[in-house]
Amino acid sequence: MSLPFPSLVWGLMLLLIVGCTSQSMSAKRPIRALLVTGGCCHNYPFQTACLTNAMSRHAPVQWTLVQEGGTGTRAEIPLYTNPQWARGYDVVVHNECFADTKSPKYIRQITSAHHAGVPAVVIHCAMHTYRATEIHDWREFLGVTSRRHDHMSRYPVKKVQPNHPIVRPIPDNWVTPKDELYIIEKASPNMVPLATSTSERDAQSQPVIWVNQYGKARVFGTTYGHSDDTFADPVFIDYVCRGLLWSVGSLGN
Repeated sequence: MSLPFPSLVWGLMLLLIVGCTSQSMSAKRPIRALLVTGGCCHNYPFQTACLTNAMSRHAPVQWTLVQEGGTGTRAEIPLYTNPQWARGYDVVVHNECFADTKSPKYIRQITSAHHAGVPAVVIHCAMHTYRATEIHDWREFLGVTSRRHDHMSRYPVKKVQPNHPIVRPIPDNWVTPKDELYIIEKASPNMVPLATSTSERDAQSQPVIWVNQYGKARVFGTTYGHSDDTFADPVFIDYVCRGLLWSVGSLGN
């Protein structure tokens, strides 16, 4: 039996409404983010609060926070013992600091999840994490190799990809709060520097903000982020937030 014309129209309108509502709800689903933090040398509770509060101004994010491993430089945290540790997350933020952890099996448990496609944000001491290991998987994931840093100072930041959406809003004359300048020994082939700072010791330019492609995953990185003043700086925390949005494909190229 055929529907009367008005009923057919209302039926089609209902389907359109349901379809649009479904798409709208899907578009508004929070980003599911895992923040891994802990280890040596930094005020992780303060940094976590700064980042999660700042992200709330940019996009809805459902955070899972994991701080494990104590305050030393050698730890294999329980999170990564589960082969499915990254399942269900849209992005993982690495802000941990375990320089002397060496186990290839343990490290590859982390990098394999990213290589398969889980995006990442890597901040400051993540670059020195696992620096004692002989395998290169973590460094290839980061996009850079770094084992040391210059002294703390206020470093001017120069944009080298000024039109990239992560760094475009950074003021041209921005100078960091006191922070450490990491020395980059090597960059991976897929790493693209977005901004640099110059060493006060040898006048060499060092990448401080970049993007990297690791397998199927987008990776955003910055070597700044040592001090509380840096995490409290609105320029710094906002470009980290934009880096997270870029990593999940919500900021353009």
